[in-house]
Amino acid sequence: MRSPLSVARVRRALSGHPRRIVAAVVVVVLVAAALVWVVRPQGPDFRTESALVSVRSGPGGDEPVDLDTTLYLPADASEADRVPAVLLAHGFGGTKESVRSDAEDLVARGYAVLTWTARGFGRSGGQIHLDSPDYEVRDAQRLLDRLAARPEVRLDSAGDPRVGVVGGSYGGGLALLLAAQDPRVDAIVPMITWNDLSRAFLPESTGKAPTEGVFKKGWAGIFFGGGGNAGSGPAGLSGATAAAPEGAPASAGPASPQPGAGPGSGSGRAPGGAADPSCGRFAADVCAAYLRIATTGRADAAAVELLRRSSPAGVLDRVTAPTLLVQGEADTLFPLAEADANARGIAAAGTPVRVAWFTGGHDGGAGPTSDSDRVKFLTAQWLDHYVRGDGPAPGDTFTFSRIAGFDALDRGLVATGYRTDDYPGVTGQERRDVALTGPAQPVAVPPNGNPAAISAIPFAGALGSLLDGVAGDIPGQHARFESAPLDDPVDVVGAPSVRIRAASATGEAVLFVKLYDVDPQGAATLPDGLVAPVRLTGLPADLDAATPVTVTLPAIVRRVEAGHRLRLVVATSDQAYASPAEPAVHTVALGDGPLVLPTVDAAPIPTSAAVWRWVLAGLLAAIVVGLVVVVLLTRRRHRRQDRSIHPEYAGVPLAVRNLRKEYADGFVAVSDVDFEVHPGQVVGLLGPNGAGKTTTLRVLMGLTQPTAGEIYVFGHRLVPGSPVLSRIGALVEGPGFLPHLSGLDNLKAYWRATGRPWEDAHFDEALEIAGLGDSVHRRTKKYSHGMRQRLAIAQAMLGLPELLVLDEPTDGLDPPQIAEMRRVLQRYATDGRAVLVSSHLLAEVEQTCTHAVVVNKGRIVASGPVEEIVGESPSVLFEVSDPDAARSVLDRLGGVRVLPDDDGALVVDTNGTARSEVVAELVRAGIGVDRVVPRRRLEDAFLALVGENSRGSGDR
Repeated sequence: MRSPLSVARVRRALSGHPRRIVAAVVVVVLVAAALVWVVRPQGPDFRTESALVSVRSGPGGDEPVDLDTTLYLPADASEADRVPAVLLAHGFGGTKESVRSDAEDLVARGYAVLTWTARGFGRSGGQIHLDSPDYEVRDAQRLLDRLAARPEVRLDSAGDPRVGVVGGSYGGGLALLLAAQDPRVDAIVPMITWNDLSRAFLPESTGKAPTEGVFKKGWAGIFFGGGGNAGSGPAGLSGATAAAPEGAPASAGPASPQPGAGPGSGSGRAPGGAADPSCGRFAADVCAAYLRIATTGRADAAAVELLRRSSPAGVLDRVTAPTLLVQGEADTLFPLAEADANARGIAAAGTPVRVAWFTGGHDGGAGPTSDSDRVKFLTAQWLDHYVRGDGPAPGDTFTFSRIAGFDALDRGLVATGYRTDDYPGVTGQERRDVALTGPAQPVAVPPNGNPAAISAIPFAGALGSLLDGVAGDIPGQHARFESAPLDDPVDVVGAPSVRIRAASATGEAVLFVKLYDVDPQGAATLPDGLVAPVRLTGLPADLDAATPVTVTLPAIVRRVEAGHRLRLVVATSDQAYASPAEPAVHTVALGDGPLVLPTVDAAPIPTSAAVWRWVLAGLLAAIVVGLVVVVLLTRRRHRRQDRSIHPEYAGVPLAVRNLRKEYADGFVAVSDVDFEVHPGQVVGLLGPNGAGKTTTLRVLMGLTQPTAGEIYVFGHRLVPGSPVLSRIGALVEGPGFLPHLSGLDNLKAYWRATGRPWEDAHFDEALEIAGLGDSVHRRTKKYSHGMRQRLAIAQAMLGLPELLVLDEPTDGLDPPQIAEMRRVLQRYATDGRAVLVSSHLLAEVEQTCTHAVVVNKGRIVASGPVEEIVGESPSVLFEVSDPDAARSVLDRLGGVRVLPDDDGALVVDTNGTARSEVVAELVRAGIGVDRVVPRRRLEDAFLALVGENSRGSGDR
């Protein structure tokens, strides 16, 4: 059934006057706006229930604790229309408000979402046990019971809700541990979380146990501080979204893995009692373990056991819920190897597992929008299939991403996603071997690790890559080994490895191994600030006796371009880790074997951003092709025109015929200019300011189009892009040079751009004209105005063009240089060459030019040889032996007037008195008369032609 606004009526409306079209469009827009207003959401399409829920947990399941919860329910959820559920956990230091935005996105997809503030944080009671199976995990089990009791939640069986668990960092660890402990969980999405908490905080990159690990004091301090202040300290590991103050919304979308730094909230005390100031709301055993490790920098077996109690590593074989593991590449807290260990442990039990790496993490946030959108899609796809039962199985393809550049619209970063059918792990599918070179090097250990290199900075690990050469690696405290420039690019996806040797009189060494990407200019980048800490024991004092050890560096995703080098740095300190207290000196060398780089053969994932980039690229390409076609057609037309030569002007360097230039506002800059420049002539273009001189030259050089008239150069009609322009050298509207290049290099760059043969440039003649001497090798940014002017004239003379056009060539030159320029122009106008020069120095034009063209108010008022324009003169020039005495004699003659002259000669207006009588009077006074010639200056003729007060209306 058709709308009342039928197609025929629309056609009739659009076929009339343009005003009808506008009216029709307005009607359609208003109707559409009204429809949008009618159907727009009138508010959130869900309801919430907040409550302080009391649950019982602990080893015996009988210790009460109050948890601050909020349940989000779709508006239409009911006992008759049950919906699946999601248990949404926040990151360390956050609260339920940290994930509110995620909860709203999930409830909009039709899920009942239960959020809560974990024990020890915010308004919830209890103490922090670091996701202990007896405490935080049992708390979550009681929340599953609560979901099972809700009439709106779909059940698999009595007491078994249809539920997925989503969380980041602290919440991600909980998701894994809960799935291992409670089979009711149907799917989980753990993000940026750990496998072994002891290894995460006490890493050792040669494979030793955490008791031999190097304490990650920077992150551990923030971790402990996040809960040590009773829930009100920094939210060091907020996880799924940025931790926000109680009651404040978070901004991330569904399950966006963005770490945050906002505080949780709370009274600062655990409910029911005062907090221990040493431990805040941490449980006593957790607090004691931290204090022991932080004091000694080493972990004992009891501390490792406690941390492993809160680690998924030992229970992954019990996880039966399909698992989507999302891990950040920019993460110095829980690097990619943690997710790799979780994936392998879960897959070994036959449980479906999918792994996704993205460009964010604890140090990189949610990554670019294009990347966080990909993670949101994967999360929704996983939950929809395994929890709600919709859509095909997501499969187990591996995806990762890499920063690709900037978005053309908002200038934000864009990440390109890649996929491969099989998960390669951090070892990659293939390997690329790169040889490193460098001698054995001594490295000093600073006392107590101070000063320390800065590589990994919590929440901003990638910032360490910006500190190279400033505070990155401390001189004397690191050794460097480098590769040759790469012949072709390599895409590193995984954990590189290398073998090193070390010797020390102490028998032990703590080292920090890093891999830099060094560009051809020497700028070094440490990918995401990732460092491999190593503790070597049983070292010999002599390096020759040292056994090579394999160091596995953190997994990265990076494209190393061709021409870049790889630099392996072995340092003795790092700000993020605990270092030995005693100073020492070690010797470090490369071991046997190359640097091994893992690679993955993956295909790009199409995204809307990528599609739009291709559309934009296609549009730009079409524009470029169109412009090229227009230029080619224009040139072709001009070439057709240039084939014909006006026979009358074939041997004339320049012929200007009836030139007129009128602007859009009606201003007439040139109304009727008509002149010629012939071989051997130096023609001066003269006129007051605003007369039209510069406009004439601009038209001549193709810088602006004339309204009417023609210009011929050697018989060719002059048009923009005409090949005959190559026979003209010009200096119009001042010189322009690249300031970072020398004068000579500027001249060479200019000539190279012309595409003409190198031998035709005549550099020696041009440089002799410029007279710059050794200054021609200096950068032009250090040139004076006069030096730039001389260089510009030399550039105009490159190739010895047959027609030279100069606008105020003596501007900025001193008197000796002006005199030299006069001789240069006169010499240049030989062998059939010609010069057109515009100048306001009439005396110079008179002494330099053979011909002159006088323009006033856009018209030629005189043209011809200079002597003809000057004409007969009533004044006489006297060259005498004593000018002062002669002046006194002539002043006494009636009617004779002595005129001022800048050159010191006598210019006399005889006013009808015979010249012989004047000469006789001077001789009688004993004054010798050497020469008597008629005298009229060009200036006199110029003023007579244009008037002393004449001025133009403003040249353009």
